[in-house]
Amino acid sequence: MNSTRHTIHQLAAWSMVVAMMMSFVPVAPAGASLPQSPMQAVRSTIEDVIHILTNESLKQPERLTERRQEIERLIRERVSYEDMAKQALGAHWLTLETSERQEFIDLFVQLLRDSFAGKIDAYAGEHVLYVSEQQNDRFAEVRTKLSGRKTDTLLDFRMIDQAGVWLVYDVVIDGASIVHNYRAQFASIIRDASYVGLLERMREKTFVVKGFETHSAPVPAL
Repeated sequence: MNSTRHTIHQLAAWSMVVAMMMSFVPVAPAGASLPQSPMQAVRSTIEDVIHILTNESLKQPERLTERRQEIERLIRERVSYEDMAKQALGAHWLTLETSERQEFIDLFVQLLRDSFAGKIDAYAGEHVLYVSEQQNDRFAEVRTKLSGRKTDTLLDFRMIDQAGVWLVYDVVIDGASIVHNYRAQFASIIRDASYVGLLERMREKTFVVKGFETHSAPVPAL
C-alpha cells in the first residue's frame, strides 16, 4: 500500500512539474542588471506560475482557453529544451542533422504540452519549501519539497547557466529523473521501431508517458 501511494505521488508530481516547466517565465524585468541565483530563478518562476493559476478572473469558464494560452505564451523562457531534448534522446542525437534536431525538439515540446499542460491546475494550492542550492561552475541543482493535500514530494531542479541566465534542463522527483525516464522510453522505441518510428508516434500523438523508474539518474555532462 505504501509503495502504491508513493508511486501515485510521483506520477502526480511529475504531471505538475512538467506542466510547470511548460510555463517557466523570465525571472528579471527588462533592464535588470543583477543576475539571479539558481534558487532565486526557481522561486520567482514558481511564484509567477502560481500568480497565473490563482488569478480569479482567468478561472472563469469563458477564459480557460485564454488562461492556457497565457501560460503557453511563456514557453521556452526558463527551460533549455534543446539540452532537455538532447539528453532525453541520448546517443542518437549525435547522428542527427541540425534540421532534424530542431524537428525533434519541436515534437518533444509538443509532447510535453499535450501530456501535461492541463494538469497543473490541480496543484495550485500545494506548498513549496525551498530546501537547498548546490552550484558547480555552469551547473546547479535546487532542491525543493512540494507538500499539501495531494502530494508530499521532493523536487530537484537541475539547471545550466546559459549566458548568465539559469535554465532548467531536468527535474528529479523523489530520485527519478524526467529526462532519464524519457530517454529509457525513447531508446526502447528506437530499438523496436527505429528513430523514424519514434517520430511517427510523436507526430501522431500516440506516445504514452510511462511512470518513473525508482532510482536516481546522475547529472549528465552536456
